[in-house]
Order: sequence, then structure tokens, then C-alpha cells
Amino acid sequence: MPVVRVVGLGPGDVEHVTRRTWRLLEEAPVVRLRTRIHPAAATLDHVASYDEWYERAESFDELYRSIVEDLVSLAFSSSNGEVVYAVPGSPVVAERTVELLRERSEVTTICEPAVSVIDVVCAALGRDPMSDGLRIVDALDSVEPFRGPGPLLVLQTYAPEVLATVADRLPADTPVTVVHHVGLADERIVELRAANLMSFAEADHLTSLWIDGLRTAGEATDDLLDFMRRLRRECPWDQEQTHASLTRHLLEEAYEALDALEYFVRGVDEPAGDEAAVAHVEEELGDLLFQIVFHAELGDEEGLFNFATIADGVRDKLIGRHPHVFGDVQVSDADEVARRWEVLKREEKGRQSVTDGIAWQLPALTLYTKLLRKAALVELRMASGEESRARALEALGAIELSGHAVGDAESTSDVAPGWGEALGALVECAQWAGVDLEGVLRQRATDLRDRIWREEQFHGS
Repeated sequence: MPVVRVVGLGPGDVEHVTRRTWRLLEEAPVVRLRTRIHPAAATLDHVASYDEWYERAESFDELYRSIVEDLVSLAFSSSNGEVVYAVPGSPVVAERTVELLRERSEVTTICEPAVSVIDVVCAALGRDPMSDGLRIVDALDSVEPFRGPGPLLVLQTYAPEVLATVADRLPADTPVTVVHHVGLADERIVELRAANLMSFAEADHLTSLWIDGLRTAGEATDDLLDFMRRLRRECPWDQEQTHASLTRHLLEEAYEALDALEYFVRGVDEPAGDEAAVAHVEEELGDLLFQIVFHAELGDEEGLFNFATIADGVRDKLIGRHPHVFGDVQVSDADEVARRWEVLKREEKGRQSVTDGIAWQLPALTLYTKLLRKAALVELRMASGEESRARALEALGAIELSGHAVGDAESTSDVAPGWGEALGALVECAQWAGVDLEGVLRQRATDLRDRIWREEQFHGS
């Protein structure tokens, strides 16, 4: 079978090229360079390269596939059934043409060992890739934020414009080490913040980036899961907990998170600038997350589910409910998204009514508001805001009140229909106006609490 033998020119000058590679380049009847824009290619002027093909190709994928086609053809026509193909660096590191060659069953692809950019960067920085857990990533493989943990060696950073795309995928204050022309006379190692990466104007095909620390959600979540497992091993209280015993804590933490969020979004003056409010939201959301982690750990111990299956499950479910994002469905506005959402849920869960699945333990104001939204989805005729206000005022006016205040022991929900009519009409009016009455009433409760405190302090002074 014809052979394409791939050799690497190393990441720098001729000193990085192995003796075997030089012998193969000298003795092979057919040799090709992917590019001669490389320090080690200076002595290979007699070898044909694919540099001109870069100008003609409309994309890198088209270019690389064309190169592979040519190499396969050369291997078949070569006098010894072999072509030697020289690439920058190592054939087994970030070389797309090699990946494509290995997919071709009509030729045998052999990669010769070579010094890679990984070797020279780690040597220059004094780092052990194994003990550090180094990960190699392509600067061009995505536009999504980089994932931790670090360190990361980012390759293909051959221009300031590429550095800009890397910066967009990192927190602005992330320390980044620019490793440029490492091993050459003009070697530079520069420390920059991600936000300033574009200032390194000398970036070229011999430039790489080292990102030492990258604390992302994945690493933070893994650490939290490890923490939870340790609590279950070593803390008597945590060892005694069950799904049932934790339910009240989940409810309490949910309400505390809601309380922190409502204070944050309403605020006293400038909630976004209130560091205490921000810290409170972060703390309460963390407490709520920990309850989910706790249940996930219990489920894992029981062999039922774990945090990964929970996360995967909700993502997969939401992908299915967002065909306008992950499919070819077109929507005009948020209202259409909401209508399609209900249809998808009914089909997915086999529900007979839009009211199926509603948690009837919700607070009454929230429950009625949710049902009003469901009513709109089935085109049930609802009163306008003005009609609702008029009904509320009329119902309030018709309510008969006794001359004395009723005590706590006499309170009841078994009252005249006028109360339900007045309250229902008020909720409908608020729904029409887009007002969250549950939140409004909670805020009023907070204000009343503050008044009570002030009164207590006044009388106690």
C-alpha cells in the first residue's frame, strides 16, 4: 500500500529537527512541505511547498483536503510508493492534514516522532505537562468561553486578530503568558492580562499562549461535589439526612434566595452598586445550589441519579423546547415562544390540559396569576385592565364589614363571594399591567415589618 510518511520540522530552527527526519528528507524521491514559512525550512529551498495553495483556497478546510488529495496521488505515482510530507512542529500535534490523511484507507500514514511546541514551551517555562495536567486547545475551535481547569496551552494564535478572539473567551483580568519564537534568538515571553492580548502585535505562526489558572464553573462544581462527598463521609449530621428530611431546607433556601433577589432588584437606591445586596444574592443562591447538590449526592449513593445526569437532563430537555435556537423553527416574539413552549410540554409529557403540572402548593396569588397566563394560552376570554379594575372597585364596595376587628382565632377563608371577586379582579388587573402582586405584597410586608421595628424601638427607648 502506498505510504505518506509525515515528518515534523520542530517548533523552531534546524536544531529542533531530528537526524532521522533530515535523512528522510534527503533520501526520499518525493518530498512536499506544507509551508516553507518556518525557520527550519530555510535549507529546503529545493523542496516544493503548498504555500501557493493557501492563496487559492477559500477556506482552511478546502486547503487541507486539497493537500491530502495531492499527497495521496503523489504516493501512488512515486517510484518507491512513498511521499515524505514535512509539517511545522510535530505531525501529531494540531495538524489537521494528518487527521485527514488517517481517514484515507487507500494509503498508510506514518508519523515520525518530532519535537513539538508543547516540548519547547514547557521547557522554556519550566513546567511538567503531566504533573500540571496541561491541556492543549485550539484558539479557533470555538467561540465559547474556555473551560477550566488550567493550565491551558492555546495553539494557532498566529495573529493579533486571533488573540482578540481568545481574549473574548476569557475573563478580562485572566493572566496570560505569550510565548513567542521560543527557542529562537528573538524569543519573547510576555505576561499580559486577557484584555490586553491584542497589544502583542508581533503574533505569528510561532506564537502560543499559556493560561495558568482558569477557575470556571466546571472545576468549581467538581470541587463542590467533592466537598459534599466528604461531608457525607465525616459529618454525623450530614450522614443522617435523607431526601425527606431535606425538603424543608430546600423550601426555606428557595424563599431566602427569593427574598435576597427581590431586595437586590428593588433595592433602596442603586441595587447593582450595593455590594452587600450582591453578596447576599450570591450567598443565598449558593445555599440553594447546595441543597440540589445534596439531593444529587443522595441520588448517586442510591444509584438513581447524580449531578451530571441532572444537568444533562435539564439541558437536553431545554434543547428540545428551544427549536427556534437549536433547530430550524422561526418565531416572531417572546409570546410565540411561550405558546410553543406549552405545546411542546403537553406533547412531551402527554398532558391533557395546560394546567397539568402546576404546583398547587404555590402561594395563592402566584398560583392564580399562573393560571391567568394559562388561560390566555387557550384563548379564554379575559377581562381588560379597565374592566378588572371596575369589577374590583364594585366588589370592594359591596363587601359588608362588621363594626369590630376580628381576632386571629376567628379568621377564615369561608367568606362571602364578594371577597373572592374583589381579590380575583385585582389580580387580573395586575396581570394585565404586568405587575407581580406576590412580590408587591412581599415588599409591603417588608415595609410593615420595618414600621413595627421602629415602633418597638420608639416605645422601648
